[in-house]
Amino acid sequence: MAAYQPTGPAYRQTGIIVTEHTFTVPLDHRQPDRAQIGLFAREVTAAAPAAAGRPWLLFLQGGPGFGALRPSGRESWLDRALDDFRVLLLDQRGTGRSTPADRHTLARLVTPQAQAGYLAHFRADSIAADAELIRRELAGDEPWSVLGQSFGGFAAVSYLSLAPGGIQEAFITGGLPSLAATADDVYRATYPIVAERNRRHYERYPQDADRARAVARYLATHQVLLPSGGQLTVPAFQALGRVLGTSTGSDTVHYLLEDAFHGDVLSDAFLARAAAELSFAEAPLYALLQEACYAQGAATRWAADRIQAEFPEFDPAAAVDGDIPLLFTGEMIYPWMFGTDPVLRPLRDAAEELATRGLAAALRRGPARGQPGAGRGGGLLRGHVRARRAIPAHRPGHPRAAALGDQRVPARRAAGEQRRGAEPADRAGPRRRLNRREPAQVSSCDQATGPG
Repeated sequence: MAAYQPTGPAYRQTGIIVTEHTFTVPLDHRQPDRAQIGLFAREVTAAAPAAAGRPWLLFLQGGPGFGALRPSGRESWLDRALDDFRVLLLDQRGTGRSTPADRHTLARLVTPQAQAGYLAHFRADSIAADAELIRRELAGDEPWSVLGQSFGGFAAVSYLSLAPGGIQEAFITGGLPSLAATADDVYRATYPIVAERNRRHYERYPQDADRARAVARYLATHQVLLPSGGQLTVPAFQALGRVLGTSTGSDTVHYLLEDAFHGDVLSDAFLARAAAELSFAEAPLYALLQEACYAQGAATRWAADRIQAEFPEFDPAAAVDGDIPLLFTGEMIYPWMFGTDPVLRPLRDAAEELATRGLAAALRRGPARGQPGAGRGGGLLRGHVRARRAIPAHRPGHPRAAALGDQRVPARRAAGEQRRGAEPADRAGPRRRLNRREPAQVSSCDQATGPG
C-alpha cells in the first residue's frame, strides 16, 4: 500500500508527537450511503525517528459515553505502549470531539422513538464497525492491535466477533462480556458484590454509618438542590456508591461524608462534590446506553431498578427509619435519574423507549457452526485467552504488564486463512473507503434518519 499521509494538525508534548485525525463514517453501517457522522482520533507516537513505522494499537476507552484519554506526554500505560506501538486514541461515536449525541443534538429528532432509533447506533457493534473502517484507511490490509479498557473491552470483543480479520491481537482490561448473559443476570450478580463493598467500607470507616444515615434522614425530609441544578434525593445519595468500585473509592466516600453538614444543614462543599460525582453532563450516553451494553435482541426494562427489589437491604427506609447502615448502590442506571439530572431530563422519554424496546442488533456472535467452540457457552474466546503477561515490563519502575492487560486474545481466522498483506478470507462486506472532512463539515443528527 502507499505510505499513509496524515492530514490533520500535529504537535509535540513531552516525549510524544500527537497528530489529529477526523473521519466520516455511516451512522448505520447497514446503510452506508445514508446519514453520516464524524469521528475524531489522536495518533500518538514516541518522539523518536523510528516510531512512525511502528505497528498500530487502537485504544478503546471505557464507558460507554466517554471520550478517549487526553494525553499529556508519556504517562501511565501510554508510556509503555509507545515502546512498541503508535497508539490511536479514538473518541468513540457520540463522545469527545466526535459528532455529539446529547440533549442539544437529539432535540433535533422530534420524537422519543426517533431519538431511541438514533441512539441504537451508538453501541459496541457500531463502534467495532467504525474501528474496522478506520483500520482500512490507516493500515490497509494489515491487521492492528486493540486495547479495550472496561467497556472498551466489550467493544473489542464485538470487534473480534464481527470482524476478526482486522485484529492482530487484543488486550482486554476489566471488560470481558458474556455472550449470553442478560442485564438481569448481570445485576443479580452485581448487587451482592456492591453489598460486600459497603460492608468493607463501614468496616474501615465505622463512623460513616451514622454520617450516611444522618444525610439520608435529612434528604428524606428536605428538598435539596445541587449546584448543577439537579435534585439530591435519598436514592441519588445512595448512587454516590458508584465510586466504591474504584481502588480509592472508599476513601472518596469517607472524605465526602466527614464534612457533610455545616450546623444543621448540608454544606456547600458536600453538595458541590456530590454534584460533580452525580452529574452526567460529561457523558450523557453513559446513562442512556449503560444497560443497553447487555441487550441483544431483548429489552432491559430498567434491569437495575427491577432487580434491586430482590435485594431489600438496599431499601433506604430501613436506615432512615431504623438503625441499620445505609447501603450505597453501584454503577447502575435508574429511571429516576432522568428526572433529577437536568442534563438527562430532556432525554427521559428516549431513555424509556430504549429500555422498553428490543434492540435487535447482535453485539457479539459466537463461532459459526463447525468452528471450535460452536454450541458451547463462551466459545468465541475459548482457547484464545491465556493468563500471561501481554507485554513484558522489562524496565525498572514500569508497571507490570497488567497496565496493558494480562489477557491476550489472538484474533480468530476462518479456514483458508490468507497470507498477511492479502484481503483476509473472513472479512465480510464490501471495502469502503472513509472520507476525511474538516469537523465543520461533519453532519450531525438533525440530518440523520432513524433505523430504516
